Amino acid sequence: MRARLLCCIFVIMTAAAAAQDTVAVDGGRIAVPAEANGVRAFKGLPYAAPPVGDRRWRAPAPVEAWQGVRNTSAYAPNCLQPKLYNDIDPFAPAMSEDCLYLNVWSAAKAGEARPVIVWIHGGGYRAGYGGEPRHDGTVLAKKGVVVVTINYRLGVFGFLAHPDLTAESEHHASGDYAMMDMIAALQWVKRNIAAFGGDPGRVTIAGESAGSDAVSRLMATPRAAGLFQRAIGESGAAFGTMRDDTLAQAEAKGAAFTKAMDGKGIAALRQRSSAEILALMLAPNANWGFGPTIDGWMMPATAADIFAVGKQNDVPLLTGWNADEGILFEGMLGPDTLATALQKRFGPAAQTAAAFYPPPEAQARARFAGDMVMNVPTWSWAVAQTRTGHAPVFLYRFDQVPPIPADWFGKDFLGKYVGAFHSGEISYVFGHPGILPGWRPTAEDERVADTMSSAWVAFASGGDPNGSGLPHWSAYQPGGQRMIFGPKIGEAPDTDAPRLQFWLEHPPVSVPSSAR
Repeated sequence: MRARLLCCIFVIMTAAAAAQDTVAVDGGRIAVPAEANGVRAFKGLPYAAPPVGDRRWRAPAPVEAWQGVRNTSAYAPNCLQPKLYNDIDPFAPAMSEDCLYLNVWSAAKAGEARPVIVWIHGGGYRAGYGGEPRHDGTVLAKKGVVVVTINYRLGVFGFLAHPDLTAESEHHASGDYAMMDMIAALQWVKRNIAAFGGDPGRVTIAGESAGSDAVSRLMATPRAAGLFQRAIGESGAAFGTMRDDTLAQAEAKGAAFTKAMDGKGIAALRQRSSAEILALMLAPNANWGFGPTIDGWMMPATAADIFAVGKQNDVPLLTGWNADEGILFEGMLGPDTLATALQKRFGPAAQTAAAFYPPPEAQARARFAGDMVMNVPTWSWAVAQTRTGHAPVFLYRFDQVPPIPADWFGKDFLGKYVGAFHSGEISYVFGHPGILPGWRPTAEDERVADTMSSAWVAFASGGDPNGSGLPHWSAYQPGGQRMIFGPKIGEAPDTDAPRLQFWLEHPPVSVPSSAR
C-alpha cells in the first residue's frame, strides 16, 4: 500500500514538473528554456504553416500540429532575401521560404499579465529578420514587458500580385501577403501570449523603417482591428511622399514577373524553386519594387485617406525619426544637384523650398533626402492622428550619434559624418547600445538607451511614455513640443514642423521611387 502511494506521488510530481518545463501553444507543447539574466527567450515558434508549395502567395494558414515537445533554443530560418545585413550579423540562421516564426522574451512569473511589445523589423520589405541581434528583447523584458519579434514574407514572396491570385482570392485581392503574416502573428499573440505572462489586452505594435511603415498600415487597416492597443513607429510611414501601387498596377507588375520567368502563370510559378524566384527578383538591372498594395481588402484605401476620415484603429501613437536620416539615402538623388532635385519635387515653389535647405550642398542634399524618404511620411502620420484621432501622439527626434567603428558603412563612407543615421536608434530602444560588434558605447550612450527603453516600456504599459524618473513628455500638436533623445534629453520645440508642413502644402511634381 505504501509503495503504491509513493508511486502515485511520484507520478503526480513528475507530471507537475513536466507541466512547468513546457508551455502549450498553437500546434503543441514547447520547451521552456533556462533563464539567462532573469529572462527566458523562446525562439523559433511557428505562428502559421509554412507558406510553401501550393500555399505560396496565399494568406497564412493555421500552425501545423507537431508531436512531442518542440525545442525553443534556436532561431528559425530567416525569410528569403538578399544578404544586405552582413555588417550586422553573418547570417548564421539559414534562409528559407519556411520562415513564419516568432520569438518571445519574458521575465514574467506565473499569473502575471505584463504589457506586450510586438516588434516588426525593417529592411525595405525585402530584408531583415526578427532574430537580429539589435532586436534581442532581454533588457526590455527585464524592465517589465513581454517582447515578441517576428519574421514575415519579403519581396516577391510577400508582395506579388497577379490577376490569377486575385481571381482565386475570396476577397478579390492579392499582393499584401506580408501584411497578412503580421496580422496572423498578432492573432497568435492574442491567443497565446498569456502563457508567457503577457496581457493580450495590452499589446503594442512597434517597428522601424519598413516596420514603422507597416505599423502605420496596421493602424489604418480594418483587418487589424482589436489586435493591438498602442503603436510605435520609428522612421517611416505610409504617408507623405510615397505612392503605393493600385491593385491593377501591382497585377501588371506581377504579370511581367511571371512572363520574365516563363510566361506560364501562377500555377507554374508555384512549381518553381524558391531559389529560381529569388534569383529573378534579384536579377541584374531588375527593379521590381515589390511592396504593399492598395488591394481593396487589406488596404481598402491609402493610409492617408483612411486617417483623413477618422477610420483608423485609434490608439495612442509614439513616433519620430533620427536627426540625420538622409545621410544613407542621399545617393537616391543620383547626379542631381540639390537645385535640380528641388525643381523636380516642387516645380514653381522650388525657390521658396531652397530656403529650408541652406548650404553646404552635401548637408542640404542629405536633409532633403531624409525629408523625402522618412521625415515627411512620419510627421504626416503623427499630424493625421492629431487631426482625426482621439488617442494622443508623442513625437520624438533621435539626435544621439551611435559609437560605430569608422568602417561600419564601408569604404564609401570612410571619413564621412553619418551622425544620428537611419536605424541608429534601434539598439538604444532595446536598451543595449553596445550589442553590435565594434560599437563602444559611452556613459552618455548608456544613459540615452536607458531613458529611451524605459519610455518605450512606460508607453507600452499605459499608452503614455511618462513615468517615474523619466523626463516629462507632452502629447504632440503640430508645431508644439517633442522629445529629443541625445546628449541633452528633454522636450524642445518642433523646429522641423515648418519645413515638413511646406512639403504637405506642395504636392509633388514628380516623386522618386520609394526607398523603403
